[in-house]
Amino acid sequence: MGMSVGSADGDVMIEMNTTPLIDVLLVLIVMLIITIPVQTHAVKLDMPRPNATPPTTQPEVIDLVVDFDGTLLWNNQPVPNGDTLISYFVEAAAKDPQPELHLRPNKLAKYDVVAKVLATAQRKGIKNIGIVGNEEM
Repeated sequence: MGMSVGSADGDVMIEMNTTPLIDVLLVLIVMLIITIPVQTHAVKLDMPRPNATPPTTQPEVIDLVVDFDGTLLWNNQPVPNGDTLISYFVEAAAKDPQPELHLRPNKLAKYDVVAKVLATAQRKGIKNIGIVGNEEM
């Protein structure tokens, strides 16, 4: 490999040697990859026991619909306010066996409303919650 120092005219060569720059960038990338902690996403699931006997009776099903404007329907009956919804959750959580809550959010419903309903249900002791998609509607 030959090295070019300049031309016969005495012009200065303005090409930069990028090999050391690339070497430094590769080392930095390797260091970054090594130092980033491995991201592990764990979802805690309560799986049924393999030796558990299936239930003999089907639990009660509660349909809770969240409409596009935030209106809540508890088994096709409108819920007037949040306190009434909380009392419904407390009443359902006290039953034995606990009923299943099937949440049916409208595809245009705000995420905030659906998240608050789910959080309230969980906070009040509802354990069997399922989200029913729009493909059945």
